[in-house]
Amino acid sequence: QVQLVESGGGLVQAGGSLRLSCAASGRTFSSRAMGWFRQAPGKEREFVAAISWSGGSIYYHDSVKGRFTISRDNTKNTVNLQMGSLKAEDTAVYYCAARRIEAGSRRYDDYDYWGQGTQVTVSS
Repeated sequence: QVQLVESGGGLVQAGGSLRLSCAASGRTFSSRAMGWFRQAPGKEREFVAAISWSGGSIYYHDSVKGRFTISRDNTKNTVNLQMGSLKAEDTAVYYCAARRIEAGSRRYDDYDYWGQGTQVTVSS
């Protein structure tokens, strides 16, 4: 089992920045791809960003390219999501997720472990 705990959410004005962190514990972290997803009220959970275990492959949803940056520190078992130029439409609960394998994915169904989520609210 892998336990994931997100932090760093909050209320921010449009145009501002937030940094989300996800701390992993339990079984091996460094051989797993990690991802961030989000879910707004009344909407399905959607892909935001993913990173392979080595950090060599990174994927973003088109809506966050150039504004969000995903990174990981395998020595600390953490994955981060730096969010900038935030918009009202970025408001959602953000979830950290882990796969059992090294390759990242944009697909929700490819992830095996999930955190409880952290709320991000962007005021316009």
